[in-house]
Amino acid sequence: MVVIFGLIFLGFVIYPTFLRIFAKIPFKIFYKEMFPVHLVAFSTSSSAVTLPVTMEQVEKGLGVRNKIASFVLPVGVTVNMDGTSLYQAVATVFIAQVFGIEMTFFHLFTILFTATLASIGTAAVPGAGVVMLVIVLNAVGVLVEGLALILAIDRPLYMMRTVINVTGDAMIAVIIDRNEK
Repeated sequence: MVVIFGLIFLGFVIYPTFLRIFAKIPFKIFYKEMFPVHLVAFSTSSSAVTLPVTMEQVEKGLGVRNKIASFVLPVGVTVNMDGTSLYQAVATVFIAQVFGIEMTFFHLFTILFTATLASIGTAAVPGAGVVMLVIVLNAVGVLVEGLALILAIDRPLYMMRTVINVTGDAMIAVIIDRNEK
């Protein structure tokens, strides 16, 4: 539930705020144009597979120039995985709590740092986030066996994370296009 709430917060509070401030575009228009992208992202759980649809919608639907979209979106697929980072941090804290491991401020900072780095290195294919989660768990001494606790619910969460990841990529492309001189 924490992951779902966090993803909803990113998608309906943070991203619309950035769009309004930096791109002067209403989020309703943005989300209307992104709907086909969201369908593909949700059904495939892959930012890489979604990339052609994302590029088409961002260019044709949102008016982003090709030179911006063709650079920002492929880079975003590789390094901009906000949903994955959020999931890895929450999953690590959850597993630590189940095992009764006390998390200090240093542990939480380490989780934040390694989850961010691990999400950057995560491949844009289904299931890669779980593999990278091992790095985050090891960074704070949480047993990797705890992955068994979350594997059953990983797929639906992965589908939602992919939607947030591609939405973030498109948002950045729009912001850069509107502000690039």
